[in-house]
Amino acid sequence: MIDARLTDLPLDPAVEMSRFMGKLGEEGAVVSFAGVARPRTRDGAEVERIFLDHHPRLTQRSIDEIARAATQRFAVSAITATHRFGAVLPGETIVFVAAASIHRRAAFEAADYVMDRLKTEAVFWKREDSVDGSRWIEPTDADRAGRARWSE
Repeated sequence: MIDARLTDLPLDPAVEMSRFMGKLGEEGAVVSFAGVARPRTRDGAEVERIFLDHHPRLTQRSIDEIARAATQRFAVSAITATHRFGAVLPGETIVFVAAASIHRRAAFEAADYVMDRLKTEAVFWKREDSVDGSRWIEPTDADRAGRARWSE
C-alpha cells in the first residue's frame, strides 16, 4: 500500500498514524516520522511562518515516485507520506511519513529514505518568513549528504 498525499490542512501525527495503522495487516514493525516547523531561522530570528509553494501535478508526482521507490527498494508492505503546502506556522507538522514491514530494519530504512528524498527532491519552493524578512530555503549540504547515502 502506498499513500502519498498533499494537503493544505493542519496535520495531526496521531490521526495520521491511526489512519495508517488501520490499513495494516500482519506487519511487525511500524516506524513514523513527523517533521515540525521550527520557531527560529538558522540565524536565530523568530519565524512567523513557512510558506511551501508547489505545482499540484508535479509535486504530487514527485511524492508518489519517492514513496513507490521506497517500496521497491525496501521490504516494506506500506508507506505513507503526507506533506503540507501553503502557510505552516511554527510548531505545526509539515510532513508525516510512516513505513510498515515484517521486520524493523526495513521500516526504519524506508522512512529514512523517504525523508531524505523529500528534503532534496520533492517539488516544493520553500520560503521562510521571519521578523527580519523573507528568504527562500534550499536543501542544505547535510540534506544532500543524507540523500547521497542512498545512491544506487
